[in-house]
Amino acid sequence: MSTNYDVLLEQAQAITAGEPDLIANLSNLSALVYHELADVNWVGFYLLRAPELLVLGPFQGKVACLRIPFSRGVCGAAARSQKTQLVHDVHEFADHIACDAASNSEVVVPIIVNGQVVAVFDLDSPSIGRFSQADADGLSRLGRFIESLNWQQLC
Repeated sequence: MSTNYDVLLEQAQAITAGEPDLIANLSNLSALVYHELADVNWVGFYLLRAPELLVLGPFQGKVACLRIPFSRGVCGAAARSQKTQLVHDVHEFADHIACDAASNSEVVVPIIVNGQVVAVFDLDSPSIGRFSQADADGLSRLGRFIESLNWQQLC
């Protein structure tokens, strides 16, 4: 179940090239990753919309939580720490927010522009232990690319 993150990054760059609209790009990136990674049931973004509050953005998967404060869950932990969160089993994460009971593991990458979190990139899997450190590293590289998009539209 190994993913070639170099190829995924090239695909991300290709589908966003020349497109200035952030929401269009985040929508396509959600779809790309959702369909390219095996064994995921949710891929998307939560966007900073108020101080220390993330609001649902473009995604692929089932209906999701609408608002996540920085103080709660894996997404909140990524936003607070400004570090990628790799969770082997979400049921062992003390403050996990269960938007979809089918999710069992998670990776969340903070998207940071000018030193501030502007969003998080969230991936869930129905399998415990689905994501490895290699996945977290590859998705963090993709996150660094996502930071280069046109975030001025939201900031």
